[in-house]
Amino acid sequence: MGILNATRDSFSDGGLYITVDDAMHRAEQMLADGVDIIDIGGESTRPGAPPVPLDEELRRVIPLVETLKAANVPLSVDTYKPEVMRYALAAGADLINDIWGFRMPGAIDAVRGSKCGLCVMHMLGEPQTMQVGEPDYTDVVGEVREFLEARCAELETAGVAKARISVDPGFGFGKSVIEHNYALLAQLAETAPTTAPGVAPYPILAGMSRKSMLGALVRRPAPERIAASVAAAVCAVQNGAAIVRVHDVAPTVDALKVWGAMRHAHNDNS
Repeated sequence: MGILNATRDSFSDGGLYITVDDAMHRAEQMLADGVDIIDIGGESTRPGAPPVPLDEELRRVIPLVETLKAANVPLSVDTYKPEVMRYALAAGADLINDIWGFRMPGAIDAVRGSKCGLCVMHMLGEPQTMQVGEPDYTDVVGEVREFLEARCAELETAGVAKARISVDPGFGFGKSVIEHNYALLAQLAETAPTTAPGVAPYPILAGMSRKSMLGALVRRPAPERIAASVAAAVCAVQNGAAIVRVHDVAPTVDALKVWGAMRHAHNDNS
């Protein structure tokens, strides 16, 4: 999943793709690099980010969905606002990626009648305050899983088919930079809600690209965390992620091809 931020204040690439032309050039490059899904966002959700008015988010997002729907690649829209969800789906979006886990009033109603995919994310607190102080968990993996399980159950009770739902443990969204984030990465498969025996688990989306959990280790500013981001993506896939959300599509695709070839050879020799 390639990140397309039509924002001025995203932590890594804010202001780079705020015009339709610039965003389209970015999308075209990701397509050439082998992206599978493009995730369009019109509001930064970095820690401390202020909310964006509805009309401004629509202005940033909807023209991109309308323009890119002919690109023959699934389009995701990163939003928690039910009104944006409705407009995005009408414009041709294939997936709604919600940091609030469809908890906003009207969010479930906005998506349940469609056939779109849904990504339910865990977040402790809200973007303005989630990293203020030290996030507190007794068992971060178990508590994230319980939250996601409850949200998935509510969606399914509302009539959303299980096959439409994926889950995201929310790296960096109300987690300590090292302890919680890396516990989630190490036990990633265990963050997905439990299902009946013989039933496939919910697909996991992992988004760590250029985040502070990487910067804390490599001591580099966000734009220079490419190698760390690629390593994190490979670790995530190794540990059960079905989707990795990244800024740097080409090096991630290359790295996963190498990992895939290794796994294939190992399976052939087993």
